[in-house]
Amino acid sequence: MSEVLRVQDLHVTLDGQEILRGVELAVPAGEWLTIIGPNGAGKSTLLSAVGGLLRPASGEIALHGTPIGRLRRRERARAVATVAQDPVVPAGMTVTDYVLLGRTPFISALGRESAADLDAVADVLTRLDLTAFADRELATLSGGERQRVFLARALAQEAKLLLLDEPTSALDVGHQQEVLDLVDQLRRSVGLTVVATMHDLSLAGLYADRLLLMAQGRVAAVGTAEQVLTEELLSRHYRARVRVIDGGDGPLVVPVRAR
Repeated sequence: MSEVLRVQDLHVTLDGQEILRGVELAVPAGEWLTIIGPNGAGKSTLLSAVGGLLRPASGEIALHGTPIGRLRRRERARAVATVAQDPVVPAGMTVTDYVLLGRTPFISALGRESAADLDAVADVLTRLDLTAFADRELATLSGGERQRVFLARALAQEAKLLLLDEPTSALDVGHQQEVLDLVDQLRRSVGLTVVATMHDLSLAGLYADRLLLMAQGRVAAVGTAEQVLTEELLSRHYRARVRVIDGGDGPLVVPVRAR
């Protein structure tokens, strides 16, 4: 199986503080890897570095075997798409115009969108059941609907690596399932590789093929949900009182009240 992403001995320093320390990971094509860990562990920083938004202090990030530093901005945008935790949306922007921003890597600096770009946007809107919202302003949509629009913009880039930073953080449980089911369906239907960060440990284990647990900027554990979501590891790195039980489809992490 081909390798979409490889990170080797990655160090990132921000404002004089080392946030990532020697991070290593490899993600094969088609896999869903979810990064978990306590606040301040470096999850979002790692995602930003992989997306080319941060310059590593040292180490290497390779996309499809090519070091990310050798890729031009347009080449990188065609290889990896990112859905931020709280994307900035210009006031008054419609769904169609926002999704069309995903075609920027294919439009020349002084050019305009082509018929092929418009067709790609229409196809994505149809695929994500957003056609009825095409002319609506994003501000008028519900949280779950907006999250689908954010995904649509990323898919319009036609990148094979999708980065999701806390894709369910502002959603209720029904919309969380809707969004994660949609990502999983798209992963299988269009051949996406997914790297996400999540706080909800049970949901992370339910959808991801593998989990990567980070703590203090380092990789503390990596493996299946059953291997990573253990009471011993969660107690040590989250300082949390939990019970891990078999939920049938994966481990369920249940907080335990202090007595």
